[in-house]
Amino acid sequence: MNNIQHAIQTIQKQIRDDAIRYHREPSSVSLLAVSKKQPIEKIQEAICAGQVAFGENYLQEALGKIAALSNEQIEWHFIGPIQGNKTKKIAEYFAWAHTISDIKIAKRLNDQRPAHLPPLNICIQVNSSSEKTKSGIEPDNILSLAEYCTILPRLTLRGLMTIPAPKNTFDEQRAEFHKLRLIYDQLNQAGFKLDTLSMGMSNDREAAIAEGATFVRIGTAIFGERGK
Repeated sequence: MNNIQHAIQTIQKQIRDDAIRYHREPSSVSLLAVSKKQPIEKIQEAICAGQVAFGENYLQEALGKIAALSNEQIEWHFIGPIQGNKTKKIAEYFAWAHTISDIKIAKRLNDQRPAHLPPLNICIQVNSSSEKTKSGIEPDNILSLAEYCTILPRLTLRGLMTIPAPKNTFDEQRAEFHKLRLIYDQLNQAGFKLDTLSMGMSNDREAAIAEGATFVRIGTAIFGERGK
């Protein structure tokens, strides 16, 4: 068993244990392997270990990996900032985009999604900590963006994503994720049919799962340190 296979098995067990601890169905939480700045060989090792969903932040780097691994059964997730000049390729090559935060980007992704592909799964990125340096929409503006996304036929609004401010304790971490969970619940009570909370990384995975995460984004703990 190689290091990556062992790491994936270890993390999957941690996810299952966390889910059970917080009275959740283990299958409701998926591992999103963050493969940015990692070589193709390491991604192939992860695929051999059964990993399917991979998250990439940098479009040009991701496109090379997608081409090189085109024969593999991979679900590619874009998890980096989205500028207008990136939307066409994201719409063409990814199954998910986690970082939608404005109407313009949503419309471009919708208009550029090829007709032969299923609608692009999207999450609205929420700046739940209201940090000036963080990407994402402010909580007060989510409803109008969510309503707009639901009328775009080539997109499927699946849920919300956040990268909260780092916190040192479990209770502080959980409180940050609870903010997003409340927004998620409010949207569903308003008639949205959301099923996805993309939140939690290596250092706050348990707190995210406690608050309902359905994707946890793990990179270094699987692949080791990133390249430059």
